[in-house]
Parts: sequence; structure tokens; C-alpha cells
Amino acid sequence: MDAGLDGLQTQMRTARRSVALLASAQAVLGATPPIVFSLGGLAGYQLLGDDKSLSTAPLTGFNVGMAAGAVAVAIASRFLGRRHSFMLGSVLGALGAALAAIALYQSNFWFFAFGLLLIGLCNGFTQKIRFAAADASPSVYKPKAISWILAAGIVSAVLGPQIAIWTKDILSPVLFAGAFVAVIPLFFLALALLAPLKLPEMKGAATAAVPARPLAEIIVTQRFLTGMICGIATYALMTFMMTGAPLAMVIGCGFPSEMATLGIQWHVLAMFAPSFFTGALISRFGVEKIVAAGLLILMGCAVVAHMGIELWNFWGALILLGIGWNFGFIGATAIVASSYRPHEADKVQGFHDIILFTMVALSSFSSGKVFTAYGWSFMNLIIWPVTIVCLVLVVALMLKSRSAKSA
Repeated sequence: MDAGLDGLQTQMRTARRSVALLASAQAVLGATPPIVFSLGGLAGYQLLGDDKSLSTAPLTGFNVGMAAGAVAVAIASRFLGRRHSFMLGSVLGALGAALAAIALYQSNFWFFAFGLLLIGLCNGFTQKIRFAAADASPSVYKPKAISWILAAGIVSAVLGPQIAIWTKDILSPVLFAGAFVAVIPLFFLALALLAPLKLPEMKGAATAAVPARPLAEIIVTQRFLTGMICGIATYALMTFMMTGAPLAMVIGCGFPSEMATLGIQWHVLAMFAPSFFTGALISRFGVEKIVAAGLLILMGCAVVAHMGIELWNFWGALILLGIGWNFGFIGATAIVASSYRPHEADKVQGFHDIILFTMVALSSFSSGKVFTAYGWSFMNLIIWPVTIVCLVLVVALMLKSRSAKSA
């Protein structure tokens, strides 16, 4: 008994140390995406000539890089181990930030987009930190480990925008280059935090007694389709609006870029802060109701944005956009996760993520084109048909679940 207790205590000490290092690295690495989204579109806009419709293409590069990184980290982890793969991601991020700053000095639009693609690759690697924290912890500590990683996201939401505000003009007259130079030390700090990390070896999936179903059979089920469509819709709408908001605030309405950056800060805080209780809400009210609540909050985002173009309209809409994304995407992910068996996870998640990140990349690319062609008000209108279709799907799934329970 004493030996078992001592072993658990040793595991807990090791897990707490690993989670502390991972959470610190997450806080540092996670500070970069808010900078990218608050300044990337504006920088792209200033680098272009008369045709500004491609201004958000660098942000599309970031999203494409994030999708590629989610795949690359799995491959790198297999050959290098998780610790070294996370360190590789940090190196790619530092290289991307340096290239982005150089591109701004050279006024090279596509070079700048490539730099953001590399930063996106780093972010794709970073997305796996929460899984590493869970895998490094005993079962009793896993929920708390994930909570620490989520808490790190809140630190990132404050740190990143403040760095952007403080440093975007320090290399004047080249606007925004200072912010990308300033984040390079963050990637090296993350390297220092990750270097002493000790993580357990990844284990292969256990052989299942029940054969795995074909992918085609799983992805046509009502539950999977509803979860995937709602997840894609909430994530794509969030990216579409978040990408366009700084352009609308600064280019369209003449607000200082600092106000746009602070708006992104509040938005990112709203994305992550509810995560501490979203799971409890799902357990209490059911996943379908939480997804529906997220979709209704996204509609509220459209209402606030439609009401005017004052600062509070933009900030209020961005906050509601973040909360709606949190409820909608986390809930939709839970629906998808309940549509397959554990031994079917790899192929289903891979298919889901490819479709998801492709649509997210397209949404960020189209954001600049739609804003340039039709303006901010038209962008807000797009929320309505998308959320209404998703609500119909969620209600249909809810009715089917109730019918199955009463049968």
C-alpha cells in the first residue's frame, strides 16, 4: 500500500512539473496568434497596391500552416518524440516571425504570407500541448492538467495584444515589423521551457474486439454530420469575422489599430475563458443545447454588429463571437467524438480536421475579399443563414435523441 502511494505521489510530482512547463510554454507560444490576427490583415492591406481584396491572404497562410502543423506534429512526434517536436515547432515560429518582419521591410506581400504560414505551422504544433499535458498525468490529475493549459490561453490572450500595441511602431517607419521582431524571443523562451521536459512515450492503440467501421459509414451518420457541420460553421464564422474586424475598424471606420488589437484581446479572452465551465454546462444541460446556445450567441454577435459602427459595437460583437465559438465548437466537437468508437478515432478525426481547416482557411481568405467588395455590414449578414441551418440540424438531432430514449 505504501509503495503504491509513494509511486502515485512520485507520478503526481512529475506530472505537476511537466504540466507547469507545458502551460508556461503554451502561454508564451499562444501569444503569437492574437498578434497575427490583429495586425496580419492590416499589414497585408498596406503591402498591396490598388486591389486590396487579397489583404487577408497572409492570415489564410497562417490557417493553412496551422492545418499542416496539426499533421506534421504527429509525424514529428513519431520520429523525434513530443518534446523535440514541440521544440521544432518553436524554431519554425521564430523563423516565421523573422521572415515576416523582413518581408515588411521589403514590402513583399507573398513573402509576408509565407512567414505567417510558418508561424501557423508552429501553432499547429502548439495545439497538441493539451494532449501532451493529459498524457503526462495520472487519471486523477488529467482534468486539472487540461485546465492549466486552458488558463495559459488566457495569459496568451492578454500578453499577445499588449506586445502588439507596445511594439508595432518601434521600427517606424515600417509599420507592424516591430511586433514580429518582438515575438522572436518568446519562441526562444519556449525552447528553454521545453528543453527540460520529460514526457511519456506515446503508446499505440489497443486492439479492439469490435472491428472498425468503414470511414464512409461513419461520416454519413446524422450525429457525425451534425457535429461536423456545426463545428465547421462556428469555427469558420469566427475566423471570418475575427479576420475582417480589424480591417473594418481601422480601414473602414478610422479607429486606431490599438483599438482593433484590444478588440481582438477581448475576443480571444472570450474564446478561452468559458472553457472552465463549458464541460460542466454540457454535462448538466446536454451537448445539443449548448451548441444551440452558441449559435444563438453568434446571432447576438450579428445583432450587435448591425446596430452601429461605434467602438462598443465592434468590441461587443467580438466578445459574443468568442463566447459563441466556445459553446458552439466545443459542443460540436463533443457531438463528433460521440459518433465513433475509440479505435475509429484516428481516421475520423483526420477526415474531420482536413475538412475543418480547409474551410477555416477559405473563410479567412474570403474575409478580405468580402470586406473590400461589400463592406462590414454584409459580412455580418452571412452569420444568419449559416447559424439558422445549423440550428435546424441541432434541433433535428435533439428530437431524434429524445425519440430514441423514449422508445
